[in-house]
Amino acid sequence: MTRFSVMTLFPEMIDSAAGVSILSRASDRGLISIESVNIRDYTANKHGRVDDYTYGGGAGMLMQAQPIYDCYRAIVGEGAAPRVIYVTPQGETFTQQMAVDLAKEDHLIFLCGHYEGVDERVLQTIVTDQISIGDYVLTGGELPALVMIDAIARNIPGVLNNDTSTDYESFSDGLLEYPQYSRPEEWMGMKVPEILISGDHAKVDAWRHQESLKRTKVRRPDLYEAYIKLHPDEDTH
Repeated sequence: MTRFSVMTLFPEMIDSAAGVSILSRASDRGLISIESVNIRDYTANKHGRVDDYTYGGGAGMLMQAQPIYDCYRAIVGEGAAPRVIYVTPQGETFTQQMAVDLAKEDHLIFLCGHYEGVDERVLQTIVTDQISIGDYVLTGGELPALVMIDAIARNIPGVLNNDTSTDYESFSDGLLEYPQYSRPEEWMGMKVPEILISGDHAKVDAWRHQESLKRTKVRRPDLYEAYIKLHPDEDTH
């Protein structure tokens, strides 16, 4: 079982998302566990404060080191130190390959910041990875943490009903996913491509690959160029 621990000021956000859909079913089946741990429970301040003014001045408040560290120690206990991911726009951009790699870990801790961020000293003490989900700023780290947990969990064996489905999703081979169709065969004058109802699986696979190439070239030329460098014979020109 893969354990996800989320250090947060808003555990209800984590609990709500973890209680529905694929994450909930995976948890019920004992494949993953998602625990939200309230950082406020570890502050010595009688009013539950976990933030203070920044040295050197500046706008906003900063999350203090000690409550976060004590929260972390409570999660880890006497066990081995797991990877700790600090969710920050300053981090390395999250990718599908990261999700695949992180899915191999037994325990991951996510630190969700708020206000103007987190005291640098606790980051240096406990954080192993700083990761961003994009070049923009959100109110807190809970939503990005959930995005990453969802993406990681999908790559844990047994979480998806069809374990082969991740092999064909966007980014699994460096390309965007091909177009897909369901019943009826014709809808509002638009027909399902004949090749998909031909029954010829080899031709279907070839068509899907070509469509992935075309779609990636138009929508994500950066991904297309990276793919073609590794597979120059597949250039669609």
